[in-house]
Amino acid sequence: MSLNIKKIGVLTSGGDSPGMNAAIRSVVRTCAFHNIECIGIYRGYQGMIEGDFKEMGPRSVNNIVNKGGTILKSARSVEFRTAEGRKKAYEKLTQAGIDAFVVIGGDGSFTGAEIFNKEYKFPVMGIPGTIDNDIYGTTHTLGYDTALNTVVEVIDKIRDTASSHNRLFFVEVMGRDAGHIALNAGIGAGAEEILIPEEDLGLERLLESLRKSKASGKSSSIVVVSEGDKIGKSVFELKDYVEEHMPEYDVRVSVLGHMQRGGSPSCFDRVLASRLGVKAVESILEGKSNYMVGIINDKIALTPLEQAIKGETEIDLELLRVSDIMTT
Repeated sequence: MSLNIKKIGVLTSGGDSPGMNAAIRSVVRTCAFHNIECIGIYRGYQGMIEGDFKEMGPRSVNNIVNKGGTILKSARSVEFRTAEGRKKAYEKLTQAGIDAFVVIGGDGSFTGAEIFNKEYKFPVMGIPGTIDNDIYGTTHTLGYDTALNTVVEVIDKIRDTASSHNRLFFVEVMGRDAGHIALNAGIGAGAEEILIPEEDLGLERLLESLRKSKASGKSSSIVVVSEGDKIGKSVFELKDYVEEHMPEYDVRVSVLGHMQRGGSPSCFDRVLASRLGVKAVESILEGKSNYMVGIINDKIALTPLEQAIKGETEIDLELLRVSDIMTT
């Protein structure tokens, strides 16, 4: 154990995701277990710059393992992107006696931590918190499993309406550059077609697929669309295109938006957050820094922050094949 680390900060940054509170709880209680002080840094890097700190003990994180969002709040800081802003943050951390920090967030948050580490040799550790599951070095990010369950539940309800009115629904889910939510939720909800950025289906193939569904006797269809899909400029453009070429369909659009981020985290996300928090703190105490803590093959693993930021996640080709078979 490193004798130099006496006080560890924890912050959440970027978009919130279910499981962040469970991770905060894990970091705080692991610090307490090792007799290390833990300081909550409110409002992400902006709060770091302003010195918005609060001491946290085991009882301060009671009853948050089941809550969505983040009790530490989150904010995007333009100021932290500047050398002057990071200097202010370093001065505030030093004044408060904070020796290292754990950041729970996505690639943007990790980029800030990595730059800060290089400039000040300040020990940092990242925990991946984003529903998009688009960070290299982990098979699951915090919030991804919960978001999947939320999406599947909503699509199940939409299907009831689609079936009652012989409608075609385009359901847009989050996933700016990655189709993990769309692919997995689409298979889980039995969607007739799934559109993701990693695979350009094309408008003609989409129409062909819908025509096949219609010819096979299906009176309604669900098409799950990742928000980063490149077929159309927007899901509403897709709706207009299908209506023009298949007037027999009554087409509707449902954009799930931020409801995917909210809600109580699943058991999987709560357990994952607890495991990642323990590993993050104990890695810092072992003298490690500038890593992201993730899970690979159900084993907790460390990935250099630079690699986690720059590495590209890949879509599961087996799932794509499964999807093609299931939509037959």
